[in-house]
Amino acid sequence: MTATAPPPSTARVRATALLPRLMLVLAALLAAFFAAAAPASAHAALTASDPTDGAVVATAPAQITLSFSEGVAMNGDSIRVLDPQGKRVDTGELRDLCSGSLIRYGTALRPGLPDGTYTVAWQAISADSHPISGAFTFSIGAPSETAVSLPSRTAGDGPVAVAYGIARYVAYAGFAVLVGAAAFILLCWRRGAAQRPMQKLVVRAWVALTVATLVMLLLRNPYTGSGNFADAFDLAGLKAVLETKSGASLVSRLLLLGAAALFITVLFGSYARRHASDGSDGSDGSAPSEVSEVSEEDAKGESDLVFGLGIGGTVVAGGIAATWALSEHASTGIQPALAMPVDILHLLAVATWLGGLTALLVALHKVPGIERTAIRRFSTVAFTSVLVLAGTGTYQAWRQVGSWSALTGTDYGRLLLLKIGLVALVVAIAYTSRKWTSRLAGDRSEAEAEVAGKVEGKVEVAGEGERACDVSRETSPVTAASDPRRAAQLARQSAARRTAREKRARDADPDRAGLRRSVLAEAGVAVVLLAVTTILTSTEPGRAAELEAGRGSTATAVPDRAVKVTLPFDTGGQNGKGSVRLQLDPGRVGANTLHVWAETPDGKPLDLPELKVSFTLEAKEIGPLPVLPERAAPGHWTASGVQLPLAGDWRIDVTIRTSDIDQTTVQKNVKIG
Repeated sequence: MTATAPPPSTARVRATALLPRLMLVLAALLAAFFAAAAPASAHAALTASDPTDGAVVATAPAQITLSFSEGVAMNGDSIRVLDPQGKRVDTGELRDLCSGSLIRYGTALRPGLPDGTYTVAWQAISADSHPISGAFTFSIGAPSETAVSLPSRTAGDGPVAVAYGIARYVAYAGFAVLVGAAAFILLCWRRGAAQRPMQKLVVRAWVALTVATLVMLLLRNPYTGSGNFADAFDLAGLKAVLETKSGASLVSRLLLLGAAALFITVLFGSYARRHASDGSDGSDGSAPSEVSEVSEEDAKGESDLVFGLGIGGTVVAGGIAATWALSEHASTGIQPALAMPVDILHLLAVATWLGGLTALLVALHKVPGIERTAIRRFSTVAFTSVLVLAGTGTYQAWRQVGSWSALTGTDYGRLLLLKIGLVALVVAIAYTSRKWTSRLAGDRSEAEAEVAGKVEGKVEVAGEGERACDVSRETSPVTAASDPRRAAQLARQSAARRTAREKRARDADPDRAGLRRSVLAEAGVAVVLLAVTTILTSTEPGRAAELEAGRGSTATAVPDRAVKVTLPFDTGGQNGKGSVRLQLDPGRVGANTLHVWAETPDGKPLDLPELKVSFTLEAKEIGPLPVLPERAAPGHWTASGVQLPLAGDWRIDVTIRTSDIDQTTVQKNVKIG
């Protein structure tokens, strides 16, 4: 049956309804910037290395250092240095060189390394729980042939990563449906707690989230390590995972899911029994069918039960959302203290919207008697959720993209643009659903009522005829004792007829059918949107990707962090080998404080007779600007008020004298901006 939209009763009604719809569209378009079901934040990126990728150094460096944009977890095998024959030449001892906001690790090299090309392979776990890895080469003296090939597999790739990603998607979807469907029942349709389709939906979502969490816990070790499925049952590896932040969050999620099981038991137990015989929600002010028999004590018990379920459900849902926020993306990057509660709120809003949408779709397809007030109430809840998404999502996107160039020039930015398009499509469909909701909630015209009455009358007549057939069959002499097979066949036929009657009753309402189709389309796009979001959460954000892209022969100055470089030197004399570490704080235009440390090849302080530093900006023909740092301690010099007048690539020249006649100058370019 094809439905036509009824003419508006008055122009004023249409004008009044236009403003909230426009607000909905605007809010949802802003929500295109949200980080979605589990907003991504900042993967760590390698921002600098010493030596740099492809560098050719005159003498063997004392150590290899790697600098990252965010905190990482590393061990003795995280940095491996291989000579041209593939033999490991590092000591295997990880050096923690972090200082303040500078994240840097290194490993010492064995002395007496010959000339040739060396390979540095590294692997770490970012503070947002994602594995990262990479490799680069440098040469001593001159490049040479090498038997070492750069690894083709990066951390987080392969079949294990695919399985882990599927589990992540199922976990997000399960969380959204579990929280959203429960909220739909409590906030919009309390009688739905007694409906079998709604109970199945919530229980299946709980099972999906629980199983996905267990799978992620088992796959965590091979996902961040070997990439082999067999290591999922390595007890030592599982123990190591449990000691990490990610492992603790997964275990906490399982414990919270136990509390969620208790919530579900109460919701579909004592609470459902209170609403099993109601003809309406009772939540919209309409009186239940047996309101006269409800005592004051029962009413108080009902109120206490609803209050307890609301508070308990919110606490459990917020706790489960916190297992993502406290262990993954929001826990690192800029402003984590603000980002984590915003992320929790964002996840709850996503679940209320998309999970509630799923619950509404199931109700429209499976339950013939859903009240129109429940549909209207969900429209208000969804609108509020979108407003929350608009604010929290815009903030999360700013944290992760960082610049307009990253929006179009990185994989993360392009995925975000794709998600913007999907969100816009969902909003367009939601606008259609809102029109059907308005029709369902509004009064019908006299003509519509007449048409609906005819349709309902036909359905009723057909139903009475079928019920009469059912009665005649039920009163027939065929019983389970005389012919159980025939009795079972009649029971199946009777059930099929009842199902057909219910379906015709649902389809007889053109408004309901139209809403069901639009909600189905909306849910379908939401599934694709959730898939894109899952990929987005495992993609390096634009802010970190641009920092990594800027890594090269020039040391990158990370905003609000000191510039630090390490320069190996060899004056050619006795005890003439070592390295100098420079720290320029805050590393920007204007006044800076300079610290210089001199170290022997084994990392001990080296007290030099003389040390000079100068800065040159060749692009602007400025410099060299000499700096004479003062000795602050053995092997440590400092200078304050070092003025760098312009932004650009500044060359730092460090002159080191180890004796009266042994002296050398080493250089490094740093980006000051």
